[in-house]
Amino acid sequence: MDVWSGLALGFGNALSITNLGWALLGCFLGTAIGVLPGIGPALTIALLLPITFQVSAQGAFILFCGVFYGAMYGGSTTSILLNTPGESGSIITALEGAKMARNGRAGPALATAAIGSFIAGTIGTLGISFLGPVIVELALKLGPPEYFCLMILCFVTVSAVLGGSALRGLTSLGFGLMLGLVGIDLQTGQPRMTFGLVDLLDGMDVVLVAVALFAVGETLFLAWRYVEGNQIVRPVGNIMMSRTDWKRSFWPWIRGSALGFPFGVMPAGGTEMPTMLSYYAERRLVKPEHRHEFGTTGAIEGVAGPEAANNAAAAGILVPMLTLGLPTSATAAIMLNAFQSYGIQPGPLLFTTQAELVWTLIASLYVANVMLVVLNLPLVGLWARILKIPQPQLYAGILVFATIGTYGISNSVTDLILLYGLGVVAMFMRRFDFPTAPVVIGMILGPMAEQAMRQALTISQGDWTVFLTRPVSLALLLLAGFALLAPPVFGVIARRRAAATA
Repeated sequence: MDVWSGLALGFGNALSITNLGWALLGCFLGTAIGVLPGIGPALTIALLLPITFQVSAQGAFILFCGVFYGAMYGGSTTSILLNTPGESGSIITALEGAKMARNGRAGPALATAAIGSFIAGTIGTLGISFLGPVIVELALKLGPPEYFCLMILCFVTVSAVLGGSALRGLTSLGFGLMLGLVGIDLQTGQPRMTFGLVDLLDGMDVVLVAVALFAVGETLFLAWRYVEGNQIVRPVGNIMMSRTDWKRSFWPWIRGSALGFPFGVMPAGGTEMPTMLSYYAERRLVKPEHRHEFGTTGAIEGVAGPEAANNAAAAGILVPMLTLGLPTSATAAIMLNAFQSYGIQPGPLLFTTQAELVWTLIASLYVANVMLVVLNLPLVGLWARILKIPQPQLYAGILVFATIGTYGISNSVTDLILLYGLGVVAMFMRRFDFPTAPVVIGMILGPMAEQAMRQALTISQGDWTVFLTRPVSLALLLLAGFALLAPPVFGVIARRRAAATA
């Protein structure tokens, strides 16, 4: 099926009343969640995962993608009005957006963020539509050795980038791989790490682990750090942009989108780096008469570019997840688990075996983009009021939903003990700056990597050099080694140069 036929099929399904309702609900929930500091799309989708047992696959994924895109939009509201980024991708937005709000220009800052997000989201979704089938054709030529090495590259890059330090990231990854080994070995039939508990023979439920890490752990950590006091929420004011604002925002939107999407497609490209690059590019490219606004009164280019980069990168994250089955962020990992809940394995064959679902999902992203820009601009005052919800009530509500959702999956007290046990572990991981995303990625991809490794060794009759004699697998292993060793080596070189200069 070519791209245009796929999009025609997708829009035919996405524009049905039911699917439009799921998209609207996802966009509304996502924006509201994105506005609240510290509560991102990963946590929200984790809490919503139990609905996969009762809702059709199309409806569930349209809802999840609406939440994902909506949270990217909503994060800018917190950054601008509260100077508190809700997501790492919104940190750069706060630099200029909060200064604009302090100087009575919160409305134009929110407007350029919303319109830039719409443009970047549309460009990113076009990238998914036309780049996805190309990657699928390439991926179909890969065998088990290449898939195993590709997963090793994903492990290393995600752990090194998301962890801040490679040691912390790899430690979290190792914990996730250990959780993925719990249960019966599919090839030998022997139980592994079950400690004699019958409830663990089927393995640990990824929904349970995701809710524990992103809902319970995050909530306990935020409650631990909670300091009572009133948050200062800046007034929104008039959201209309002047003609000058439009002129100054247009090219930053385009440049930010062009920067963000490739980073999203790359393993562990993330949203932090493209937003930073976009910000520094706009500081260099801004006209001399507006240069003094950066860092003082707030420059609109410093909001438009990074917000576009953030949303384009978020769209790019869906490409490796759909085409290769590789999640490169916490949200993508949880969505991958949702696919598996329906017995669907994302990868190169997804575009042929589940063509209707994939193209409906892609078409719903276009619909969600339009819905979000319509929702965000008129309702920005409502989102500002959400920021005034008392945090203790918010934390209590999250814990209640997490407990009910987890117990509803299996009606098991063991699951509740695991939920809060892992939640406490996740709280301490946040306290000591260990990332939680590699845990979920390791837990989901670990068994898949093990299967790919065993298949490769079976084909090669136990010859481990199969990973080194095939050009693609060798190249992937070399890239993984470079990603792991390059940062510390470059750091040592930089320190020595600085010491020599001093």
